[in-house]
Amino acid sequence: MSDPTAGIRRPGATGGSPRADATHYTTILEAGRSERNYWADLVRYRELFAILAWRDISVRYKQTVIGVAWAVLRPLLTMVVFTAVFGWIAGLPSDGNVPYSLMVFAGMLPWFLFSSILSEASNSLIANTNLIGKVYFPRILIPASAAAVALVDFAIAAVLMLALMLAYGVLPGWRILLLPVLTLLAVVAALGPAVLIAALNVKYRDFRYIVPFIVQLGLYASPVGFSSVVVPEKWRLAYSLNPMVGVIDGFRWCLVGGAVDMRAIVLAVLVSAAMLALGLWYFRKTERTFADLI
Repeated sequence: MSDPTAGIRRPGATGGSPRADATHYTTILEAGRSERNYWADLVRYRELFAILAWRDISVRYKQTVIGVAWAVLRPLLTMVVFTAVFGWIAGLPSDGNVPYSLMVFAGMLPWFLFSSILSEASNSLIANTNLIGKVYFPRILIPASAAAVALVDFAIAAVLMLALMLAYGVLPGWRILLLPVLTLLAVVAALGPAVLIAALNVKYRDFRYIVPFIVQLGLYASPVGFSSVVVPEKWRLAYSLNPMVGVIDGFRWCLVGGAVDMRAIVLAVLVSAAMLALGLWYFRKTERTFADLI
């Protein structure tokens, strides 16, 4: 009678080397391994980040009437309204010797980047409920990839800003080389509250209604449609606790010149870093419960 186990290969029982047979596949089950390797996983899952970012960008402009033109019309129309209200009606001064409309557009560049990241990333977890419940990956990739759409809109608006500067005869100086640093600061300022609200939004769904209010209030509380020089000196330090004050003033200084308060820049860095640390801490603290609550 033939042996029913004939032909079944056993580690160490075949003609091959036992060491070679035993090391073909290695499975490691270790409690807490994913926690210790969380930040390293961000690098390992970089392809997933690129896929999520590309998906968000394609969805943003798919099946739209005007498509990418919206990234041009939105800041242009806002510039016209703010110039009419603050420049013509209120008679507020411009920052430096540049036209008021150019000063407004220079302030709108970082503000739209900030508001877009805050709006998109804070609702990103709720918009990806099916993905969160299926596979493991660092969940922070979801709000981070949502910021990619805002960066695309920002790049389009930046090209339009340069075109307007050339049309007005305003040439950028060496200070424009510092613009990437301020752009990074604007992203950090937005991601801090964005990841915090995204994590809170999983458990408390009414937080999604707070974001539009924050964006609307921040638009008028930040020096987007006016220059910070109109704020009285005694309130300037307290006003600069809003990190977007330093970011917007820095953008204007890089693009069209004008005054800049270095205290506002320093406060923007400190407040943005503190908010990002708080947001990441709470996000990591509650991340394990996302799949159950969402």
